[in-house]
Amino acid sequence: MITDVHAHLLLPALHAEVERRVPGLVAEAAELERRRNGAESLAASGAMIGARIPKLTQVGARLSAMDAVGVDRQWVSVSPNHFYPWAPEGLAVWVALETNRLIAAHVAEAPKRLTGLGVVPLQHPERIVECLDDAVLGRGLAGVEISSFAGDVELSDERLEPFWARAEELGAVVFLHPFGCSLDERLDRFYLSNTVGQPAENAVALSHLIFAGVLDRYPSLKIVAAHGGGYLPFAIGRSDRAWRVRPEAQRCEHAPSTYLRRLWFDTVVHDAAAVQHLVEIAGASQIVLGSDFPFDMGIDDPVSLVRTADLPEDVSQRILSGNADALLQTTVRA
Repeated sequence: MITDVHAHLLLPALHAEVERRVPGLVAEAAELERRRNGAESLAASGAMIGARIPKLTQVGARLSAMDAVGVDRQWVSVSPNHFYPWAPEGLAVWVALETNRLIAAHVAEAPKRLTGLGVVPLQHPERIVECLDDAVLGRGLAGVEISSFAGDVELSDERLEPFWARAEELGAVVFLHPFGCSLDERLDRFYLSNTVGQPAENAVALSHLIFAGVLDRYPSLKIVAAHGGGYLPFAIGRSDRAWRVRPEAQRCEHAPSTYLRRLWFDTVVHDAAAVQHLVEIAGASQIVLGSDFPFDMGIDDPVSLVRTADLPEDVSQRILSGNADALLQTTVRA
């Protein structure tokens, strides 16, 4: 069973309802996206998404696309534009609960081939645990997808401690997938908002987790980082150096590089050599197949990328199937 852990679902009706409820906030968010991405990239992205709506919304189209590249199972999470990190508390909780319901309904159409991940309102830490419980215990999902930050909430925020504790208790997968980058207008051309912004956000978010000692306090957390963890695994020596020489960087018990073997990383790195490096630095048990289906910045043939990475056959098999299966074995489900 070859498993792709990074595949998305679009929810047009949900977005239309959010727009109906708070049109002004949606317009403000759209303007922020325009500043962050630039008009040229937004136009190209709009055309790309429009052409892929069936794959993003219809189970039949999804399964056909999976068959075409030899993927047996997908973990399905919403497109990150559905995070709505600016939403006020009541709306944010409604969005999370409704998203969890819609994800569960989508994967229920093909339960032998699809596994769902829900969402939580990251910008409202006091409401996160109830939404996590709704996803895992109420809807039978494998865990939740979160962004790299939301408003003033970084992943090192003390207000998230109950969330990490509950995720560890449930054995829930936490899929870290950024949406937007705080570098804003500096990345508004050449599609730098994605090519540079996403890896940068992954690296920042994981660094908050590591340096704050979150992984010391909750060593059994199952955090899967999209996009191969961004830049962090490829520049981890600099983090280790800071931990050794800077007192303010010594709030974690061990050198930062050691925590990479407590995290999981997908293979959306676009380079066989990068897959090899991830295996070397994080370990064969910590790499899982990803595609970013069905977006244009994803991997068109994710299985072939792993096959061409010149890895031992047993390691390839763990990446293609075994590691993802192991992540789900201890999840408490409804």
